[in-house]
Amino acid sequence: MKTVITGKNMVVSSGITERVMKKINKMERYLNPETEVLVRLIREKNNRRTCEITVPFDGVVLRAEASNEDNLYVCIDQALAKLEKQIHKHRTKLGQRLRSDAFASNELEFVEEVSFAEEEKLQVVRNKTFTVRPMSVDDATMQMELLGHSFFVFVNIDTDRTNVLYLRKDGDLGLLEPEA
Repeated sequence: MKTVITGKNMVVSSGITERVMKKINKMERYLNPETEVLVRLIREKNNRRTCEITVPFDGVVLRAEASNEDNLYVCIDQALAKLEKQIHKHRTKLGQRLRSDAFASNELEFVEEVSFAEEEKLQVVRNKTFTVRPMSVDDATMQMELLGHSFFVFVNIDTDRTNVLYLRKDGDLGLLEPEA
């Protein structure tokens, strides 16, 4: 597998690289050898460590993120466990895109105990309609803050396209812009 490891506010040592590569190579049981895996390791100001793993393939993006107060190795293990749970949970949807022998065995590599039968299927419990009016990103930010929501859907006055403004975990804002 093609693995790209990057670090933000930290130096990725050879020991960390070896550990990540060793763990990522175990994911070959699910992913094809030519699959690209992006690993981003982050050290935040408060000494919190975060590991983000992104696997883009065949029009699907798998993503897992885990944080820990000061142990990067725990973050890596937790993120891989989350990724493995996603693959198992969505195995029928991902079936043709994963390796043909991905589920020859039902044993999980990174996850200790998981009961997939107990997981409930998500369902839509509320449907809401609203009017969307063109506005700038600044106006949408203000409107989102006034409503007290963590996201806001609006038509961007500059691009004339529907955008989603959302509050990120780090307290900053993110903007989703569709691409045709």
